[in-house]
Amino acid sequence: MGKRSRQRQKNQSTGRDSRDNAGWGNGYADIVKENKLFESYYKELGLVPEGEFEQFMDAMREPLPATIRITGYKSHAKEILHCLKEKYFKDIQELEIDGQKIEAPQALSWYPDEQAWHTNMSRKIIRKSPLLEKFHQFLVSETESGNISRQEAVSMLPPLLLKIEPHHKILDMCAAPGSKTAQLIEMLHADMDVPFPEGFVIANDVDNKRCYLLVHQAKRLNSPCIMVVNHDASCIPTLHINSGGKRDVLFYDRILCDVPCSGDGTLRKNIDVWKKWTTSNSLHLHGLQLRIAVRGVEQLAVGGRMVYSTCSLNPIEDEAVIAALLEKSEGALELADSSADLPGLKWMPGVSSWKLMTKEGMWYSDWSEVPSSRQTQIRPTMFPPTDSEKLASMHLERCMRILPHHQNTGGFFVAVLVKKAPMPWNKRFPKIVTLTRRGKLSRVHPLYLFEENMRSVVCSPHPLFSRPPPLKKMKLFGYKEDPFVFLTEDDPVFTTIQSFYDLSPDFPKLNVLTRTHEGKKRHLYMVSKELRNMLLNNSERMKVINTGVKVWSRNSDGEEFGCAFRLAQEGIYTLQPYIRSRIITVSVEDIKVLLTQENPFLSKLQDHAHAQAKKLGMGSIVLKYIPNPSNPAEPQCSIQLCGWRGKTSIRAFVPRNERFHYLRMLGVEVFKDKQGQKPSDGEKEGKEGEEAEVQKVTEEESVAENEGELDLGNGEENRSSEPKCHFFFYTGK
Repeated sequence: MGKRSRQRQKNQSTGRDSRDNAGWGNGYADIVKENKLFESYYKELGLVPEGEFEQFMDAMREPLPATIRITGYKSHAKEILHCLKEKYFKDIQELEIDGQKIEAPQALSWYPDEQAWHTNMSRKIIRKSPLLEKFHQFLVSETESGNISRQEAVSMLPPLLLKIEPHHKILDMCAAPGSKTAQLIEMLHADMDVPFPEGFVIANDVDNKRCYLLVHQAKRLNSPCIMVVNHDASCIPTLHINSGGKRDVLFYDRILCDVPCSGDGTLRKNIDVWKKWTTSNSLHLHGLQLRIAVRGVEQLAVGGRMVYSTCSLNPIEDEAVIAALLEKSEGALELADSSADLPGLKWMPGVSSWKLMTKEGMWYSDWSEVPSSRQTQIRPTMFPPTDSEKLASMHLERCMRILPHHQNTGGFFVAVLVKKAPMPWNKRFPKIVTLTRRGKLSRVHPLYLFEENMRSVVCSPHPLFSRPPPLKKMKLFGYKEDPFVFLTEDDPVFTTIQSFYDLSPDFPKLNVLTRTHEGKKRHLYMVSKELRNMLLNNSERMKVINTGVKVWSRNSDGEEFGCAFRLAQEGIYTLQPYIRSRIITVSVEDIKVLLTQENPFLSKLQDHAHAQAKKLGMGSIVLKYIPNPSNPAEPQCSIQLCGWRGKTSIRAFVPRNERFHYLRMLGVEVFKDKQGQKPSDGEKEGKEGEEAEVQKVTEEESVAENEGELDLGNGEENRSSEPKCHFFFYTGK
C-alpha cells in the first residue's frame, strides 16, 4: 500500500472513533445539519423503508444518546449493576429539573444480562443536579478503573456476533481506539477463576499514535492475553507459532474487521460529517476496505468467523465489499445467518441491488456504463454481480444494516462470514519440497512460501488478485519500543520471589518478561504461554507496541525485608492463584478501614485479620476478601488487593479510582466535592433512614510516615507529586 493510502486509512477512522467514544453532551448547536446530496443519494437508493425517510433524517439530526457498558468478564459486574440500579437509577426516576421529569437510563434490550445502558441526559442537565453530578462522577471513576466502558450502542454489536470462547485466537485488524477490543478481552476472561485463558487477542492499528490509545484501553482490563501491534491491516504479516516442536502458520479462530469508513452513520455524533460528506468518500475507501477484508479471510482458520463492519450506510462500502469477497472466494466463504443471535435488535436486511453516484451527481448502475476516464476511480467490484443466480446464492440479505430511527442509535452495517475452505488463491501455491541446510528434504507451507517470496496479493492495486511483486523489507514507523525479554527458569530474580511468596510449583516462570536487556529489572510482566510463543517466533515480523500485565515492581527497600519486588495491583488477579503465603484474609470492615485510612495501625483491623498480620514480617502482602454466601448484604465476589505490612501499620496499595470502586461495592458512597467544602446538613439528612458519618480523606500515594513503611523510590507508582484530591465518604451506620 502506498503512502497516500496509508494516510487515508489513518484519516478515515473518524466514524470509528465517534461510535467507540460515545460520551455525554450534545454540542455543535450552531452547525447546520443539512446535506442535500446525502438526502438525495439515500432517497434514491431506497435503503430506508417506504414512509420512514423523514423519521430517518429527523433521527440523524438528534443528539446521540450516551451509552455505557458494564465490563462483563469481571465477577464484579453484578455488583456494579446492583449499585447502578439501587443507588442511581432508582433515584433518577423520581428526579425533576426545571419542572421536567428526567428519563432514567434504559437497558439495551438486545445486550445480554442488562450489561449495557443508554440515556439522553446532556451535560447541561447533569450540571443542574447534585444527584446527576454524583452519577457522572461514578461513571468517570468506574470507567478509569476499567469496570465501565463508554461506547456507542452499535459499536457493541461486532464482538457479540463473533461468539467468542475463551480458547479462541482473535485478531482485531483496525482496533484503535479500542472499545471493541476491550469487549473481546472481557469475553476471553468470562471465567475469572482461569488466570490464563488459552485464547488471546492481537489488536492492530496502522496509526502508531492511535496504538497508544489502544494500549490505554486494554491496560484497564489487566489481561495477560492481549498484544497491541502496529501494522497496515491490508498487509498485516502472517505470524508463526511453534506447535509440537514444528514451526507452523498461525490462523485465527475469530477476526474483527471493523474497517475505516466514510462514517455517515455517525452524523448524530460526528457533526462535521454533515458538511464534509460526498459520495466520493466511499469510492476512495472501497478498495482499501476490500484489501483489508481479503487479508482478514486469508488469515482466518477454516471453520472460523470474521465480522466485517462499518459505520457507513453506503452499499459501496458494505454489500459491495462483501459481494466481491464472496465472488472471489469461489465458495470458500459464506454469509452466516445471524438473525436469531441478538433478539431485540432491529435491523434491515442487506440489499442485492444498488447504484453508484459521483459527487457531480452522475449515476451508474453497471460497470459497462462507466466511461474510461472514470475507470481508475470507479472499479467493477463496486457494483452488484451481474449473474443473478450467483447473486442469489450469496444471500446478501443476511447482512445487517442498523438505521438510527429504529432504536435511537447510530447507523451501522455488519456482516458475519464463515470460512468453509482455504481461499482459492492460497491453494494455487502447492507445497514444494526443498533442501534444508543439512541436505534433508523439507516441505514449505504454501502461505509461508507465498509471503516469503512475494508481497501479499492484497497489496497489489489492480487487478486485485494478480501475482504480486517481490516482498519488500518491512518498514517500521513511530517510536522505537523497549525489547520484550523473557526470563529463564533459573534467573536469579526468582530465588527470593519464590521463597518470599511461596509460589506454587506450577507457576509459569517462562511467561515472565521484562523490558530491558541490561541493568536492574524494574518491573516484571506476565503473558500467557500462547503470546509468549508468538513473541518468540515473530520478533522480526511484527512491531509490538505493548503486551503483558505488570505483576511485580522493584522496591528499593524491599531487599532488607526478604524480597526486592513488591506485588503490583494490576496483576494481582493473574498472580494470586500461584501465591501461597503472605495472604491476609480480611472482612468488609477491614477493607473499609484500609481504603479510607492511609496507614492504619494493625490494631485497627478486626481480630482475625489482626492475628494473621502479626504473624507476617514486613513487606508486600495480599489482602483477600472471600464472599460469604449466607450474608447477601455483603459483596458476593472475591476482592484481592495489594498491601504492605509495615512495622506497626498496614496499608492497601491500590490506585485511587480502584479504591473508590471497591468502596462503592461495600456500600460506601464516594463523591468529589468540587468546592472543597463539606456538604450541607440538608444533603446529609437527605439520605433516607441513615445518619451519615462524614470522613474527609486526602487521597495521595505518598510514602507513609510510619516507620518502616514502603519507599517507592522514583518508580512509576510514586504518585506523591500528583495534586491532592479531597473526597467525602458517606458511610451509613
